[in-house]
Amino acid sequence: MRYARFLMCLVPCLLITVPALAVTDEIQVYTGEIMPVGEVGLTWHNNYSLDGLKTPDFPGGLVDNHAYSSVTEWALGVTPWFEAGLYLPLFSHTGNQGWSYNGFKLRALFVQPDNQDKDFYYGVNFEFSWNEKTWDTQVNTGEIRPIIGWRFGEDRRWSFTFNPILDNNYKGFSRLEFVPATRLDYKLDETWTVAAEEYDDFGELRGFLPAGQQSHQLWGVVDYTGNPISVEAGIGFGLTSATDKLAVKVMLISDLTGPHGLFAP
Repeated sequence: MRYARFLMCLVPCLLITVPALAVTDEIQVYTGEIMPVGEVGLTWHNNYSLDGLKTPDFPGGLVDNHAYSSVTEWALGVTPWFEAGLYLPLFSHTGNQGWSYNGFKLRALFVQPDNQDKDFYYGVNFEFSWNEKTWDTQVNTGEIRPIIGWRFGEDRRWSFTFNPILDNNYKGFSRLEFVPATRLDYKLDETWTVAAEEYDDFGELRGFLPAGQQSHQLWGVVDYTGNPISVEAGIGFGLTSATDKLAVKVMLISDLTGPHGLFAP
């Protein structure tokens, strides 16, 4: 019950006391689990930068400070090893642009079947983005996200997951940007999990940025697994001057058409 009270206090604070992390669509480590075949899932990502960078990444871009960003991520289980996804709509509210529509993404996730039951789990995710000019300098970008993870410890309560992500601007291999994401979590019980996550941006493969210009952000995260809605909430702290100092995230997750989903038959 003490965990339930914590969540009841945390979620309203994150969603209500702020006007709505940095201006990004999702802050999440992929663990290689997918929707069952034929079922549809929805994840609603909400991110807010309480204390962020005051200048945009490029002229005309969105400013991170006090920026709210959100996207609904739709997922369809196609086979035991393939999930198709759509991010739409992707929108934000920032101090310099107000409300803005930022584009959409297609996603193709390939995994080892039954990853959730394996000690060693893996997969790879590909994303293809169409961006508005305030979101990115390029209309079309992409992501290559390998997924590597291990479960260990008593009753396999511990998990370590690494996503060595490469952002793709379609300008050649050396121009791929290395932006890894890492997660270490501990399963308290069947309902609650606590985790530490780190999100990094080292720059392009042809030459990493100087340490002071790299982005590194450490997160404390709590996951609640429930029916019909699960919740992931967290708070992130910037580790360099090129990173937002303080950010929060809330993800609402539902298996819409499954036996315990919002639209269960």
